[in-house]
Amino acid sequence: MNERFQTAADGVDPARVPGRRLYNGLEMPAIGLGTFGSDKYGAEQVAQAVGEALRLGYRLIDCAACYGNEAQVGRALHGALDAGLDRGELFVISKVWNDCHAPKDVRASCERSLRDLGLSYLDAYLVHWPFPNAHAPGCDVAARDPHARPYIHAEFMETWRAMERLVDDGLVRSIGVSNVTIPKLARILQDARIRPALNEMELHPSFQQGELFQFSLDHGVQPVGYCPLGSPSRPERDRTPEDISDLDMPVLVQIARKHGVHPALVCLKWAVQRGQVPIPFSVKREQMRSNLRAVVEDPLTPEEMHALRALDRNDRKIKGQVFLWPGAGSWLDLWDVDGTIPGWNGYGPHA
Repeated sequence: MNERFQTAADGVDPARVPGRRLYNGLEMPAIGLGTFGSDKYGAEQVAQAVGEALRLGYRLIDCAACYGNEAQVGRALHGALDAGLDRGELFVISKVWNDCHAPKDVRASCERSLRDLGLSYLDAYLVHWPFPNAHAPGCDVAARDPHARPYIHAEFMETWRAMERLVDDGLVRSIGVSNVTIPKLARILQDARIRPALNEMELHPSFQQGELFQFSLDHGVQPVGYCPLGSPSRPERDRTPEDISDLDMPVLVQIARKHGVHPALVCLKWAVQRGQVPIPFSVKREQMRSNLRAVVEDPLTPEEMHALRALDRNDRKIKGQVFLWPGAGSWLDLWDVDGTIPGWNGYGPHA
């Protein structure tokens, strides 16, 4: 029998990392490692980062089929499991991509992720986007799927029923959504047999999504925050001139100086103390180590949390233009900005 997996001497004891209890009784760490780096880093680099992160004390790994690296990440996971890490200590998330929304494809996609990751079950499986609109990796922001569709609730619920069956069959323990809005989430909650346990969404100081965040919590859905640092390294296709740099916001910089840390670590402290689960991506050991240590020591004061709350600028970085359908007017149509779900003609006259 293997000896117990050893955390690095300069790492963080996983027992010190706060947890989040889901409505179904499962517990997940309050911070994890994201694995979307395919625009800048190869699959092997990401996998090496996962292996190092596990040695440093991370136990939550956020994956997705469309990241193109699950087979390599799986080898890193098994390196740790073979070295004595208990599978029960891990919380692994994956996601079904947009071209697999058909019920038969949902199961096939999940089984493929399980094979690639080398696991018998996933702790959580999410619908990556609520639209069955795919695009090629690394495509330009102007790219469009000619078969793109708006959100059609009846069609989404067919996908969701297939997700529920994955829970019934023991392939996944929790299911969830990503990139949804209050109007969409409200309808899903109303019609779901197994409610979403997680809602993965863009969350950082300049884009706090306060109403969706609170709506999720009020309905027992744990928010998971991607782009927790404001995505300073996001691809050029996702940048617009009016975007704000979170890490340069004066109030945030001032708080970071007071604590003697990089502004990125203030973002992570804020996220965990607020109640979301940030999933920062890095391939650099010292950054991963600092990110994890930030959430177990030197917390922000209530006054600092209040000051950071005032930094919200509704500055969505990942606008999702590539998911627009013929007839949609702009990326705003993806996000139900007036509280209703637009149809084929976007927020224009409906046919």
